[in-house]
Amino acid sequence: MFATIYLPNFYLQAATRHEPELRDQPIALLDDEQNKAILCQLNSAAEQAGVAVGMTASQGLARCLSLIIKTRQRAQEKLLDKMLEQLAGSLAPYLEATAPGICTVQFTDSRDLPAKTRRVIDQLAVAEIVAQAGIAATPDTSLLAAHLARPVLAVMDTRKFLADLPLETLLLA
Repeated sequence: MFATIYLPNFYLQAATRHEPELRDQPIALLDDEQNKAILCQLNSAAEQAGVAVGMTASQGLARCLSLIIKTRQRAQEKLLDKMLEQLAGSLAPYLEATAPGICTVQFTDSRDLPAKTRRVIDQLAVAEIVAQAGIAATPDTSLLAAHLARPVLAVMDTRKFLADLPLETLLLA
């Protein structure tokens, strides 16, 4: 069995982790290392205000005057990734840092996986990090489940899960 722990809006979480007072306000993250600086991640308040990923900062502000624009904090991203790896590694020794903000763990002992995984999600929440986890027979299925989890989703019947899966989820993962 595999568990994938996923931090949604990883870059945005890293940039705003120590500013909880901003969470309810529209926030967009600017990737300033691109040739053309564009918004790369948004919170739901910014999306609801009509801001979209790929816009420039001025386009985002034109849609929402109260938009708070942050830049990526690469040092914070590294710290957040290390924290995720350390906590995910407490579940089992077989761990892969799959992508920024995503860790996949392979279990040899599958007893109480949802409860064990939930403890890691709760530990991340104490550190003010939003995380989701998916548990499944394959790493790919666990990643898809993690995208849909609120906060933990254990997939027991892979065929049924994949058959019912919305196409948008496949595009996200």
